[in-house]
Amino acid sequence: MITMENVCKSYRIAKRNAGFHEAVKALFHREYEEIHALRDVSFTIPDGEMVGYIGPNGAGKSSTIKILSGILTPDSGSCLIDGRVPWKNRIEHVRRIGVVFGQRSQLWWDVPVIDSYELLKDIYTIPDQIYRSNLDELTELLDLGELLRTPARQLSLGQRMRCEIAGSLLHSPKILFLDEPTIGLDAVSKLAVRDFIKKQNENHGTTVILTTHDMQDIEALTKRIILIGKGQILLDGTLEDIRRGGENIDQEVAQLYRSYEI
Repeated sequence: MITMENVCKSYRIAKRNAGFHEAVKALFHREYEEIHALRDVSFTIPDGEMVGYIGPNGAGKSSTIKILSGILTPDSGSCLIDGRVPWKNRIEHVRRIGVVFGQRSQLWWDVPVIDSYELLKDIYTIPDQIYRSNLDELTELLDLGELLRTPARQLSLGQRMRCEIAGSLLHSPKILFLDEPTIGLDAVSKLAVRDFIKKQNENHGTTVILTTHDMQDIEALTKRIILIGKGQILLDGTLEDIRRGGENIDQEVAQLYRSYEI
């Protein structure tokens, strides 16, 4: 069970104008802007549910995921995941979650993928039998095969993302955070990733929180939608709550953003 209650998070960002004079001036008098990334964000996600967490750029999606995964500490509010406070129980918490960021890699660039997996095995202290069983299952379902012997830098984007997802699941996490997992993938790779995520949820009861701008991913994988904009939860419902009778889900979502002025 994931529970967030009245979570707030703000950042101070230093700003200055262009030019050498302004750079020197900033050394003695720096100007800051307060950014309210999250404002009283609250929601509950039961075990085994797949949820689409959507919103425009800068809405607060990544800040939410980072708090849920224990990377960030909120300014106020509470967050409990299976009875744990993510940023206070970091070591215990990360053993039970998997995180995939579409634009960041957990694979070491110059070594074969299998070497990265072996290191992840040691980091998470995965027992040999469980590691071997999970690796065999993930290799078959994601069609990794020869990819395991290839350095990450020589993989295509689609191949690397399949390896990234497998790496995040080696330690059998109960919760999977996916941030743009299909970004830049071709149609075949997208279908393969979607099918795998769906099977992971069905076979293992994995809770999935999917953050993406690709509404086809949302349609294929989730029934529940949480819309965030300007740091606030604006809608918590289903795809039918978004649809307005049109056929193009992207146009409907864009219209929804305009209606909320986000």
